[in-house]
Amino acid sequence: MKFTKKLASICLLFTLISSALSQTAEIGKLSISGAYSRETVAGQTVGAGFLKIKNTGAADRLISATASIGTEVQLHTMAMEGNVMKMSQVTGIDIPANGSVELTPGGMHLMIMGIKSPLKAGDTVKIKLRFTNSGEVEVNFPTQSILPGAAHSHENMKM
Repeated sequence: MKFTKKLASICLLFTLISSALSQTAEIGKLSISGAYSRETVAGQTVGAGFLKIKNTGAADRLISATASIGTEVQLHTMAMEGNVMKMSQVTGIDIPANGSVELTPGGMHLMIMGIKSPLKAGDTVKIKLRFTNSGEVEVNFPTQSILPGAAHSHENMKM
């Protein structure tokens, strides 16, 4: 019983720390929250970004992103096809009117290609998001440590 309470306390603490480290931004009727990236290892040339976009207005669309730490930022989605998790680049991510979209590990996400050096916990990645209607906004993505079992790996995935 004591172990369960300690584990629950650690999970709550991690959630609070993650929330405190995440970045928020607003542009037009869009609110961006919970932005973060994950640390990478030496030799890894891709990183990922995650966030939540809440829309209190008309429908919009995330159409591109850029980051100076890499050669390109792609918009990706992931889906199971048979027994294989397949990742695909998409041309945009729809933000429904008066709705929200969450980019998460294992789902839609930003893929930072050609990173020049490993992302380390505590680093901040600046990513500029471009929307069809709302324009552009730069968001800070604090880099979080990867916990065991939570890695965002792209090995063994078909693109």
